[in-house]
Order: sequence, then structure tokens, then C-alpha cells
Amino acid sequence: MKKLISMLLALTLLASLCACGSSSDSTDAAASAAESTSGEVAASAPVAEAASAAESSEAKVWTIATDTAFKPFEYTDDNGDFVGIDMDILAAVATDQGFEYEVQVLGWDASIAACQAGQADGMIAGASITDERKESGWIFSDGYYDANQSMAVKTGSGISGFADLEGKDIAVKTGSMSASYAEGMAEDYGYNIVYFEDSPTMYQAVVGGQVAACIDDTPIMASNIKETGIDMEIVDGTGNESAAYGFAVFTADNQSLVDMFNAGLANIKANGTYDEIIAKYLG
Repeated sequence: MKKLISMLLALTLLASLCACGSSSDSTDAAASAAESTSGEVAASAPVAEAASAAESSEAKVWTIATDTAFKPFEYTDDNGDFVGIDMDILAAVATDQGFEYEVQVLGWDASIAACQAGQADGMIAGASITDERKESGWIFSDGYYDANQSMAVKTGSGISGFADLEGKDIAVKTGSMSASYAEGMAEDYGYNIVYFEDSPTMYQAVVGGQVAACIDDTPIMASNIKETGIDMEIVDGTGNESAAYGFAVFTADNQSLVDMFNAGLANIKANGTYDEIIAKYLG
């Protein structure tokens, strides 16, 4: 009986020792795992923070749409470079404000469509600031140039005003301020409106006799007549009231781009850069 009790005591003691050993091993393993996991988190945190910082510091490249030919505001020069008042103002503003951009030369209608579809962030193309455009979703910057619209005809045509256009065709650029001006007088003067995609093609239609006249932005026509010698003349007394050109976006998500443009425009006007740009193209 004593032997049996002794054996039971020995077995109990052995079980106790094994249990203690198992618990200790588990604790050690858990501690080891915790240390390992903790080490991984500690190592990963700086990497994540660095990645986040790198991502936030990466500058956005804004996509700016523009017209193909609206001299002297945007056009291709004799060297094949795309230049103009709009391009120089945009470059000066971007330098002043420290943002990056790329220009997409799309044409007037295509530029509007690209902005509305979110394929471009903003547009600079001699766009007149009007209440009608604001109501339809255009978000404009401050004005950067004042211009009006007037009529031009082939030199020596004998047309001296809108009253001479009854029954005749006149050319305008689709969706432009000039088109709105012409449309508003069509019924009064009895002329027909023919729409074109760009100014140079419209001017050739006037010179070639396909249309009797065109209505376009006055400084654009004056520049083309002076620089290219195209056989047209602006008809005195046909201009409307001037309106400012503005940089435009089509969603409030890009308001920061308008804000930067406004700030940069104010600065380049203050430091003389703006006047230098205007003098470079318009004298």
C-alpha cells in the first residue's frame, strides 16, 4: 500500500512538472511571436510613412486644353512651335505659382468637351467671360484680356455694315462669343450663318467668296490681317461691347487651379511680365 501511494505521488509530481514546462514553453513562444510581430510593425511603420509622404509630395501635372489656331493668343509659329499670348501667360503664371502643366492642342469645341468629360483640367483659349457660360457650368478666372467682336469682309467688297448683308452668308466660329453676337442680329439683318471650327478656315472662306463676311474677335482678325497680309478688312462701327477673356475650369474640384491662376496673374501684372507679353505679340 505504501508502495502504491509512493508511486501515485511520484506520478502526480511528474505531471505537475510537465505541465509547468509546457506552460513555460508556450509563454516563451508567444512572447517570441509577439516580439517578432512587434518588430515587423515597427519596421513597416516608417516605410508606410515614407511612402505616404512621397505620394503627397508628388506634384500634380495639370492638363490644360486650348484651341489650335487663334492668333495671337495661340498658334504655331514659323519654327513649328506652339506659341501665343495665352501660352506665355500660362507659362508665367505656372512659374510664379510653382505648378506643372501640359498643354493639349485640341481646338475650341474639343477643348470644351475634354474639360466637361474630365479629360482636361482647365482651358485657356481666348474664352470670353459671360453670364451665359457661367450659368452653363464654366468657372472663370479673373479676366486677363479685354476684347470685343466685329465684322470683317474681303477688301474692296463694298460692304460697309450689317445692313448690307441681307440674304448673304456670314461665317462664325462654333460656340464662340462671335457666334452669339451674330445669332443675336441675324433676324434683324436677314443674313444666314455658316459655322466653322477655326478662325483661319473662316477667313479663307471670306477671301474665297464662299461667305460675304465673318464675325470674330477684333484683335484676332487685326493680328491676322497685319501679320499674314490676308486680303480682309475690319468694318468700322460693327464692334460690340468688349468682354474679358478668362481661364476656365468646369468642375469645382479644380477651383484650386483657378485660384492659382488668379494669384499668378495678379503677380505678373504687378511685376511687369504681363505687359511684356502683350507688347511682344500686339506691340
